[in-house]
Amino acid sequence: MTSPPPSDTRLAALGAGLYRAIPALLAGFVFLAAWELYVDLSGIKPSILPAPSRILTQGWLNREALIANTWPTLGATLGGFALSLAFAFVSSILMDFMPSMRRALLPIFIGSQTLPLVAIAPLVVLWFGFGLLPKILLVALVTFFPLLVALLQGYEATDRDIAELLNSMKASRWRIFRLARLPSSLPYFFAGLRISITYAVVGAIFAEYAGAARGLGIYILNAKNNFRPDLVLAAVVVSAVLTLCLFAVTLMIERLVMPWQPSGERRR
Repeated sequence: MTSPPPSDTRLAALGAGLYRAIPALLAGFVFLAAWELYVDLSGIKPSILPAPSRILTQGWLNREALIANTWPTLGATLGGFALSLAFAFVSSILMDFMPSMRRALLPIFIGSQTLPLVAIAPLVVLWFGFGLLPKILLVALVTFFPLLVALLQGYEATDRDIAELLNSMKASRWRIFRLARLPSSLPYFFAGLRISITYAVVGAIFAEYAGAARGLGIYILNAKNNFRPDLVLAAVVVSAVLTLCLFAVTLMIERLVMPWQPSGERRR
């Protein structure tokens, strides 16, 4: 019995994905239609609650400003997320090899997540200025912890039989880590990656909101000060689209790194 061609398999997967997206699309359409209808019937002022059609119209008319302010936010997001990824990976290795370091550092990292960003962001901007560095640091602060916890949990999920087999073959601790513990952490790592990437854009916007020359955060602040909720929500839509695009990229990377794992199991 022959297997179906790869093109048919991809088309079937695409069709299944579109079918699963139908409920979300319908719910979004109903919500936007109800919003538009409420604004039309209630006579509420656009300066208080703009209709979705007005948000889209004003967003399109101001697309050049939105695009110009999106690039700095994207740069801060990617820079901070890269720093977060590197820090979480190195820290997880050190904590896995040295349990004493794990006991010493993990409570500190947990405590760092309890710090209110609304209080920390202005201080970081005050200490490091209005450049790119404070935004990168704030994004890293927001996103590193889910990655760290996911990696540590993935190391602990290593099959004991595989680790004992490698140990019986006199494999070094680093070799056991590279051949057994690191591969076992991949599903956990990508789960943490998907969580962190959704925080990254929000962290960058909040850092810009605290102090920046350009970016979606400062654009939102200026629009709010000018009593333009339509432009505020247009920037929010752009940030949401940016987050969804980055989330989709993480799914593509996961599929490339773990092609052996069925997509249904990845989402389960």
